[in-house]
Amino acid sequence: MPYEGLSPPPISEPDLIRIALLTFVIVFLAPIALSATLYYLRNDIVDWRTADRSSAGLLPPAGGHPDAVVRVFSARTVSWRGIVASHSWIVVKEAGGRAYQRFDYTAWGMPIWVDRFVPDGRWFGSAPDLVFAADGAEAERMLPRIRAAISGYRYAGIGDYRLWPGPNSNTFIATVMSAVPEMQASLPATAIGKDFPYDGRWVGPTPSGTGFRINLGGYLGLTLGWVEGLEVNILGAVAGLDIRRPGLKLPGLGRIGV
Repeated sequence: MPYEGLSPPPISEPDLIRIALLTFVIVFLAPIALSATLYYLRNDIVDWRTADRSSAGLLPPAGGHPDAVVRVFSARTVSWRGIVASHSWIVVKEAGGRAYQRFDYTAWGMPIWVDRFVPDGRWFGSAPDLVFAADGAEAERMLPRIRAAISGYRYAGIGDYRLWPGPNSNTFIATVMSAVPEMQASLPATAIGKDFPYDGRWVGPTPSGTGFRINLGGYLGLTLGWVEGLEVNILGAVAGLDIRRPGLKLPGLGRIGV
């Protein structure tokens, strides 16, 4: 037993580099490769001009629902970008309102678009997932701060939108959610741009207010919070652990767990 009674030999610097590279491949590159494979196997390649943007049936008719409403949706984005990324938006309705209002942040023209798309519509063929929902008095308390965050958004001018690393649609929704931390919700790992420092701070609280994050301009970052879990951001790709509801967060694949 050559090492009996002795400390194990230290790990050399080349070994550390190999371990780091192997971890990066397994945690970041392999999930993206799997997501790309699934994308092509499903034959999800569609023409954005003819892609389905109809209602996914996630909202009741506004006229028959007198309560105030707040919804945050996220759906895989159009074409090959859906392999790694999703698009997020917010829908609101005042108490007694006869119609929903949908807010998106896009690259086309003035970036904040109001009611350009069906409130719970498919995003160019991709059915949305529900990120957050509130109704009644709870939603009503949130609405003034939601509208203030939208009207005061600092990247609201032509040319402000940047696909990567942000500010993009997910940056916009993360900003709104940070104005209402009691939402206690987090955008999916595929929401590239959610970690862009919309407030100009590279160190600060998470949007939920339940933790902190360190962010290097959206290119690199570390997030730790009860709602957001543990997330590592490398060039916009996010991997981590969901603490509140045990699960994995993987680039391209999103959340896997309960």
